[in-house]
Amino acid sequence: MASPPHLPLFLLLLLLVVVNVAVGGGGDGARVNPFTAKAAFIRYWNRRVPNNRPHPAFFVAKLSPLQAADAASFAAALPRLLPPLCARAALLCPSASDTQTAASLAGGGGGGGPFKGYNNANFTNYGSGGVGGADGFSAYSPDLNVVGDSFRRYGRDSTRRVDTFASYEAEGNVVTANFTSYAGAATGGSGSFSAYAADTNVPDSTFTNYDAEANGRRREFTSYSQEANHGSNTFAGYGKNGNGLRETFTTYGNDSNVIASGFANYGESGNGATDTFTAYGKEGNVPDNTFRSYGAGGNAGVDTFKGYRFESNVGDDSFASYAKGANGNAAEFQNYGGSFNPGTVTFKGYGEGSNPNHHIGFKEYAGSNNSFKGYAKSGVDFKEYHNTSSSADAATTMSLEAVSSGHQHLKWSPEPGKFFRETELVSGNTMPMPDIKDKMPPRAFLPRDIAKKIPFKPNAVSEVFGVPLDTAMGKAVTSTVAECERAPSRGETKRCATSAEDIVDFAVEMLGNDIVVRSTASTAGSGGQIRLGNVTGVDGGKVTRSVSCHQSLFPYLVYYCHSVPKVRVYEADIMAADSDQKINHGVAICHLDTSDWSPTHGAFIALGGKPGEVEVCHWIFEGDMTWTVAD
Repeated sequence: MASPPHLPLFLLLLLLVVVNVAVGGGGDGARVNPFTAKAAFIRYWNRRVPNNRPHPAFFVAKLSPLQAADAASFAAALPRLLPPLCARAALLCPSASDTQTAASLAGGGGGGGPFKGYNNANFTNYGSGGVGGADGFSAYSPDLNVVGDSFRRYGRDSTRRVDTFASYEAEGNVVTANFTSYAGAATGGSGSFSAYAADTNVPDSTFTNYDAEANGRRREFTSYSQEANHGSNTFAGYGKNGNGLRETFTTYGNDSNVIASGFANYGESGNGATDTFTAYGKEGNVPDNTFRSYGAGGNAGVDTFKGYRFESNVGDDSFASYAKGANGNAAEFQNYGGSFNPGTVTFKGYGEGSNPNHHIGFKEYAGSNNSFKGYAKSGVDFKEYHNTSSSADAATTMSLEAVSSGHQHLKWSPEPGKFFRETELVSGNTMPMPDIKDKMPPRAFLPRDIAKKIPFKPNAVSEVFGVPLDTAMGKAVTSTVAECERAPSRGETKRCATSAEDIVDFAVEMLGNDIVVRSTASTAGSGGQIRLGNVTGVDGGKVTRSVSCHQSLFPYLVYYCHSVPKVRVYEADIMAADSDQKINHGVAICHLDTSDWSPTHGAFIALGGKPGEVEVCHWIFEGDMTWTVAD
């Protein structure tokens, strides 16, 4: 019998590659198809970091799911993005299910509700012209990812009708939302809007009008953009030209994080209205708020604004007009600008143009770097005006017969456990753990051959992925590019990695090729009390240099990676606070040199001290990572 022919050398080498990747390529025992972008990256990693350390599952899970043939064909087709790429490559792109702009639905005068749930489309008309009865809308597009919704009209010209809208765009991620009109020109009845864009991440929300030109109605708006994270919101009109209305707006933008918000009009030209705004921007973090008009031109109304920016942290806020040109009204503003940390606050008009019968009360205006310009010269009762600025000029920006005194520090602080001292990283210590859950939408890396063909510019990304720059996602793209182009801080070396290969290259460039990547194993214990088990300092607890990488919001995975000197990195077993059960394995980094940090950084609010005086530690959150020299 003839002996079998010898296999060609290139087939033998290919077989060796297949066996190597299939057996150990994933690092966690998973078998990886060698003819995929994922396997190609693992081979690249092994060449760049030849220390045979396992490839951690959290990193492998982010790699592109594309087959090798698809990756090659898509790379050849760019810069024109083929529609299948988003789905096959697990990207974050607008899709038919996200933006059904062709859908235009309408409910008749009888309402057609109550609607319990509704997702993704334009809603042109609901309950217009209805007489008596009730309309109810329980939920509109809840808990979605990339959303682009509009709702044009709800309950317009209705009579004696009870309208309720329970929730619009709650818990969405990258939300572009528009609500044009609610109960415009309605007569009698009552209306309530419970929540708009609550708990959203990166919202771009607008509400154009609520109860404009309504007559004899009672209504309330409970919450707008509560606990939102990044993004911008606007509310253009509430109760404009209304007659005999009782309006309440409970919260706007409270507990939000880095939100730019605008409220353009509340109760303008109302007749006989009773208006109450309970809280605007309370406990916000680095807000940028504008409020342009409240009760302007009102007649015989009673206006109350209970709190603006109370307990917020830094930021820039302005309030342009309150009860300007009102006739015979009583207006009261209970608290403005009582912030924990100094911000820039301006109030430009209060009760200007009022007639002699108009009584205005302002209980407290507090802060630093404040200006209060343009207020009624008579009929104004200021109970307290605080200004803590060290500038003598700032303390005299208004000539009011009011007491000026230092204001009390308030309660705003970062989430418990978000920052801590190095001395807390000891076995047996009980401490709070912050919410470390990854709140970014799921996406994968693009293979480098595709990513490098997309210019890292907002216009280019917008064109390739079909993401208009005036949407929430488009604004996030612009923000990410701007942050990547920002000059590094003193001692920082930074790079935005648009592919997994870029991350490995940067880590090798900074630390050499004998390195490992670490992240906290899971989110167990997040948001509660934990107890530390065994704590180990990486590299023997020496002061070292690391590379930390944080997710940025983009259609595909982009990481902001930076290397800073003088850190120590720790690994710790995380135990249940009341037992010996191990529930997680955490990675923490301690920044030993904080001298270049801002004095208003949340770490100093939480821990005390000033830049350069104290070290600051934090956990590595889910989705993020830190690279160190192997030990």
